[in-house]
Amino acid sequence: MSAAPVDSISVVIPALDAGSVIDRCLDAVLAQTDCPSFDVWVAVGPSTDDTAARVDARAEDDARVHRVENPSGRTPSGLNAAISASDGRLVVRVDAHAQIPAGYLAAVADASFATGAANVGGRQVPVGASTWSCAIATAMTSQFGMGRAAFRSDRAAGPADTVYLGAFRREALEAVGGFDDEFLRNQDYELNWRLRDAGHVVWFDPAIAVEYRPRASLRALASQFWQFGRWKRRMLLANPRSVRLRQLVAPGLIIGLVASFVAAAIGSPLALVVPGLYLVCVVGAALRSGSESKARVAMAFVTMHMAWGTGFLVGR
Repeated sequence: MSAAPVDSISVVIPALDAGSVIDRCLDAVLAQTDCPSFDVWVAVGPSTDDTAARVDARAEDDARVHRVENPSGRTPSGLNAAISASDGRLVVRVDAHAQIPAGYLAAVADASFATGAANVGGRQVPVGASTWSCAIATAMTSQFGMGRAAFRSDRAAGPADTVYLGAFRREALEAVGGFDDEFLRNQDYELNWRLRDAGHVVWFDPAIAVEYRPRASLRALASQFWQFGRWKRRMLLANPRSVRLRQLVAPGLIIGLVASFVAAAIGSPLALVVPGLYLVCVVGAALRSGSESKARVAMAFVTMHMAWGTGFLVGR
């Protein structure tokens, strides 16, 4: 499986209130070498900080950088605006809070050529910067914490449901209509589902990896995972054939815990089965994590599962 070589790349970056991170993000992108020619399109939403000014300053210094307006501030709308303004044959998504490693653009261009896939990408590597974010990063790299999604693992290269960020062949991306503006979250999985449903391949390569900075508190983590669960349910309702068993585990846990509370209220001896088994699994996974903050890792597991499952079931 192969395709025509990639001779031009457009990097698209959605940015909202990203003044504290956009320069670092652009530094990493503009430092890429040994890759086809590329330009950078930053879709700036109505920020309350100096994001737009910082992007404009970079555009003055480097002709490869361009700013695109994103009035709604929504991530999928910004991505679509940047894609429409650009013309690279390979469209590479980069998030403002991400810092791509040296050689990243060359790696995704090579993988796109070698596989002919509509989208290629690799692993998300959570890296903490504080006590809590380090514990959360550990929880996010655990299969118990996040399931068996390819982009969170080092499984072998091959077709996958989705990948982190992604490098899209423009013709395939435009053929399926780009990102769906309705999906504030989970827009990447939803797009990859439509690509696969149209007969295209989404290719995972574990050698391609980008660091991700996790949330730095349980409260922020809970808010993030509530949104993940909420938007995953909306995605599955819109595309029911895309459902995977791993996506139903956290909602099933919530239902099991609620049933346990009901059983306890009526004095059933089965009331402790689900909570007891879950507690054993949480403690066991935390002990196996290798973290020095095992209690924090355990709390991160519970926060992710409870927030994701509840958001899936009742989030609006």
